[in-house]
Amino acid sequence: MKPAFDSHDGVRFDASSRRDHVESYFLKINDPSGARALWVKATILLARGKEPIAERWAIAFERGAPAVAAKSTIAFEDARFADDAIDIALDGLELTRTHARARPTDDIAFDLLIEDRSAPFVFYPYARMYEGTFPSSKFTSPMPNLRARGTVRMGDRAWNIDGWRGLLGHNWGRKHALAYAWGHCNVWDGDHADDASRDVVFEGLSARVRVGPLTTPTTTLVALRIGESTHMITHVSELLRNRGGMTYRRWRFSARDQSVSVRGELFAETDDMVGLHYENPDGAMTYCLNSKLARARLEIDERGKKTRVLESRAAALEIGTRDPNHGVAMVL
Repeated sequence: MKPAFDSHDGVRFDASSRRDHVESYFLKINDPSGARALWVKATILLARGKEPIAERWAIAFERGAPAVAAKSTIAFEDARFADDAIDIALDGLELTRTHARARPTDDIAFDLLIEDRSAPFVFYPYARMYEGTFPSSKFTSPMPNLRARGTVRMGDRAWNIDGWRGLLGHNWGRKHALAYAWGHCNVWDGDHADDASRDVVFEGLSARVRVGPLTTPTTTLVALRIGESTHMITHVSELLRNRGGMTYRRWRFSARDQSVSVRGELFAETDDMVGLHYENPDGAMTYCLNSKLARARLEIDERGKKTRVLESRAAALEIGTRDPNHGVAMVL
């Protein structure tokens, strides 16, 4: 089902409201070999009793080597977030639907052209779920299967990016979920032009949130695109039977609709993860355990077809927790 409402590209933060707010735009691209990845993020935070800020984040992952990470913070009023498009300018970072650039004086510099002709992933089936107060966290993927071309530089090292696959996502809300696991993959082992796996894009989330004094059960939402067929396994009836479980290094899940079922896991070694501090408006800290070099294994059953098993060394995995004793080195 494709929701009948407008794009969610534009920023949702209203500086005049003074309401608690967190918002992120994020880009990730993966080397087809699974050895390297780039993650870029532009965020907005309005914490209680403070002025709103904008942050730019970037991490270059390389298997077997320490991640290169950079972050800067400026006043929100000194940044640009368009209200009708993905059009961001933030302390030398430019991010739109066509390009991502960061000035060459930074620890991580890049100049990328990006393109995605596929439809976005819109996870909630009803417009009111994006406009109202429930659910408290909103997320979409405007470009779930993009291609990138250009260069990435870290000091005297340079990566040539020629058709790397990736994602550009957008999320916002009053705070970060109490605990969550998010994953995305569109680079699969044995990914060749004549391989059917080239047409598979997976993204999903499992989360627990706090409503007053209560914590909700884990809710799991899954998006699966197979060729021209898109399965948003997010309807209320599907959420009741979807399953998800997470540890600090692994996310397991299962979901199904009337014509397809998917089950699998994403996991990462500690050395392939970095820890990030995500402040909540109330001052509580969420620790994001982030890897863009995670492993993935999916089993997909389509009606009338043989089970397809896909594996990857180039998946995105993020685990969010309030527990500081997670064992991952914090870098930003």
